[in-house]
Amino acid sequence: MRISTMALAALMLAASGGAQADTMSQEDKLAKALEGRTPGEPVDCIMQHDIRSSRIYDGIGVLYELNNGTLYLNRPKTGASSLRWSDILVTDTHTNQLCSIDTVKLVDQGTHMQSGFLGLDKFVPYPKPRK
Repeated sequence: MRISTMALAALMLAASGGAQADTMSQEDKLAKALEGRTPGEPVDCIMQHDIRSSRIYDGIGVLYELNNGTLYLNRPKTGASSLRWSDILVTDTHTNQLCSIDTVKLVDQGTHMQSGFLGLDKFVPYPKPRK
């Protein structure tokens, strides 16, 4: 099979860019996500129906994005060391809120086996910067 010079150059460029991104620490990636935002007073709970997305930072915590654009960082009391970006977060709450007293199961995407759990802590809000 023949690979054109342009295709090979594009692949090499993509690989080198990916290698640079991979050298960025998880703390650096988190700092970049929070860039321009100022932390507010920690809160005990966030409304589950307001959560738009969540991003895992390996070994650090979970960043929840709410519908209003506010980011909430949770650095779990326990279990953070087993956090991986590829984990699925499974919450089992009995209210419409996710709170600092809740636990979250970590499930491996590939095997669908439980790979750990988190004991949540308070949620630190990072509101959207004002323009």
